[in-house]
Amino acid sequence: MMERPLTEHISSTRAPLNLQEYEAVGGYQALRKVMQQMTPQEVTALIKESNLRGRGGAGFSTGMKWSFVPMEVSGPKYLVANADEMEPGTFKDRWLLEGNPHQLIEGMIISAYAIQATLSFVFLRWAYKQAAQEIRKAIAEAYAAGYLGNNILGKDFHLEMQLHTGVGRYMCGEETALLNSLEGKRATPRAKPPFPQVSGLFGKPTIVNNVETLSFIPHIINKGASWFQSLSYTSDGGTKIYGVSGKVNKPGAWELPMGVTMRELLEDHAGGMKNGYRFRGALPGGASTDFLIEEHLDVKMDFTGVAAAGSRLGTGTMVVLDDKTCPVGFVHNLEHFFAQESCGFCTPCREGLPWTEKILYALEQGRGTAADLEQLLLHTRLLGPGNTFCALAPGAMEPLQSALKYFREDFEQHIQAKKCPYAHDSH
Repeated sequence: MMERPLTEHISSTRAPLNLQEYEAVGGYQALRKVMQQMTPQEVTALIKESNLRGRGGAGFSTGMKWSFVPMEVSGPKYLVANADEMEPGTFKDRWLLEGNPHQLIEGMIISAYAIQATLSFVFLRWAYKQAAQEIRKAIAEAYAAGYLGNNILGKDFHLEMQLHTGVGRYMCGEETALLNSLEGKRATPRAKPPFPQVSGLFGKPTIVNNVETLSFIPHIINKGASWFQSLSYTSDGGTKIYGVSGKVNKPGAWELPMGVTMRELLEDHAGGMKNGYRFRGALPGGASTDFLIEEHLDVKMDFTGVAAAGSRLGTGTMVVLDDKTCPVGFVHNLEHFFAQESCGFCTPCREGLPWTEKILYALEQGRGTAADLEQLLLHTRLLGPGNTFCALAPGAMEPLQSALKYFREDFEQHIQAKKCPYAHDSH
């Protein structure tokens, strides 16, 4: 039977496990094992060996990231769970936060021990009210049980944990902007280097990991690195929470072996396209990834496979484009979002994204010209990687550049017909 370590104890028909229920299914056993038998270095080595790659989008080796923390430096170190899930089309972390908060908290305590952090934060998206309630309750239970605070499980290890609710900026998903926000400053990204592992929150060594990443930690401690690798179809270890939204029969999220194909996700889990709709393409990992089309349906949805097909796995949550939805309107909607969410810190992003959005709006309104397509192509280069301070604008260009590549005839029809050809369709 297929193992689903992250979600096996999550059910939509009941409240999340409280502390006693979580302990009854093996909760906090990994923390006990770590405190009794493992040094911080051994924890980091095990996570590195498991090949757990960051589930927030970048896919960087988690153990490798931890190993960059200068352990010899005295003074405070910090751990932050990035729960600021604002990528359009992405809803995987919400499932874990609302469904099994103790799993995240145990993962955070073990991770904090590995880097010897003394203070940890759950940086939560402002709109996740239910999650906030569950996390607060779980943190209080963990304190009462002695899993947080001073001398955890009798060991000379102290950890405080706080819930911090963000103010609702997409920018806070970028780890250095998140740290600025946590310090009470404007959410703008920082220059790197120095990287947060060396100089992060308040200038101290800091690790920022995604909710899904941290939730895996107790399971890897309990069952080992080779078990984690065996869950996957490919060399990227573990399971992955995949999602599908759009005109499919059963939109949702599922925990599946890393490396399932787009076709399996779409047909077996999301129930295929709704009657009367045809698949045209999908953003495989949330709004800031390149479109993949029908010829890519057998691509393995892992970091390597999706990259080889010309996109990114990102968050693994697929946004489907159907044949009755205008690709120009689809991309305009996304660029409107990204333009709004730019922090304004660097000129290409601040000026380029609203300009891109205006051009797409003009095309949708039937006021576009052939020169507009050249302008859009130019922007995909000028706002691309290496030209902006952080990855927001390059990410925003991914759906646009791939739409111009795969759906160019749709853009041209808008210009020739002087209107959106899809305008008469009911959406």
